[in-house]
Amino acid sequence: MRDVLDELDRWWRAGEPVGMATVVATWRSAPRQAGATMLVGPDGAAVGSVSGGCVEGAVYDLARQVTASGEPALQRYGVSDDDAFAIGLTCGGVLDVYVERVDPAGFGEFAEVAASIRAGAPVAVVTCVSAGEPDPAGRTGRRLVVWPDRTAGSLGCARLDAAAADDGRGLLAAGRTGTLRYGYDGQRRGDDLLLFVATYAAPPRMIVFGAIDFAAALARVGAFLGYRVTVCDARPVFATPRRLPDAHEVVVDWPHRYLRAEAEAGRVDGRTVVCVLTHDPKFDVPVLEVALRLPLGYVGAMGSRRTTEDRFTRLRAAGLTDGELGRLAAPLGLDLGARTPEETALSIGAEIVAGRWGGSGVPLAAAAGRIHHDIHHDAVEFGGAAKNGI
Repeated sequence: MRDVLDELDRWWRAGEPVGMATVVATWRSAPRQAGATMLVGPDGAAVGSVSGGCVEGAVYDLARQVTASGEPALQRYGVSDDDAFAIGLTCGGVLDVYVERVDPAGFGEFAEVAASIRAGAPVAVVTCVSAGEPDPAGRTGRRLVVWPDRTAGSLGCARLDAAAADDGRGLLAAGRTGTLRYGYDGQRRGDDLLLFVATYAAPPRMIVFGAIDFAAALARVGAFLGYRVTVCDARPVFATPRRLPDAHEVVVDWPHRYLRAEAEAGRVDGRTVVCVLTHDPKFDVPVLEVALRLPLGYVGAMGSRRTTEDRFTRLRAAGLTDGELGRLAAPLGLDLGARTPEETALSIGAEIVAGRWGGSGVPLAAAAGRIHHDIHHDAVEFGGAAKNGI
């Protein structure tokens, strides 16, 4: 990724046009994921990859054509095509590749984007890769750069810019790259336009303490929501990858010691959610003392009403203020009438989503006003490293 970024930056600063090919969508066993990028430089050099070698030659030739003409192209490669064998994508997958010319005249915001990626600051680049026919306003190829607190560039329509910025920030917060569809003037129910959103940020973290069956279900929901999930427990007999197959990592350590070390190393931030499922004061009280003094996105603890009341008493005795205790969701989760670990995990995930976007948690049928809430960026701290092709 750094090689691609550095080379693109070098050519951009020299004012030389570059052909950039980006995987925007994949199906089945495609060799690279959305966001994979290959550059074709002014000297003919190829940097990066979109298919691990399968279709590089065809994409290379298309990139040279696009660089010369300045006209972007969206091309599908896969075994479903009549010429699949000639192209060489024999892995059984299908991928859509968007090829565009990049130079200072067409991508004036690139220097800011590159600086954000290098600094580990979150940024999303939203590009209109297809507008169908006709395209009277020339939407195809237009670009909007989205940061948590501002935007640059335009997709050619204020309404479209607003919708794409809102949804782009949602993908950015989840650490996901993908496509969005809108009507020609930004209608969310339309599908005239296909936008590709390349996000550059590490996915947010979910740290679950207590390797119980509820943790296994919550890890599955957390991964589905786009979190990188860690399950931590001091008991090695329970904290095993076999028992927690959907967790990205399983750690054997005392919860408070692990969380403090992660905070000191700078590996938690305002997007991090912490869920304490330990049900044991010797574990949950010390880790909550640490968690509630950190600027995390969500802190919740499982337990009955009696357990929760006892926990608050112990935390007050440990010196936590009412303001710090007010940040604790306990018992955690929304009232869905959940019984099983999976249902409980769904209720916890729903509460986290509601907290992230300012949702009320009430049924939409009983609420009034906009369904999508405005994002208050001053309440969230972002961090992380670049994730995708450039």
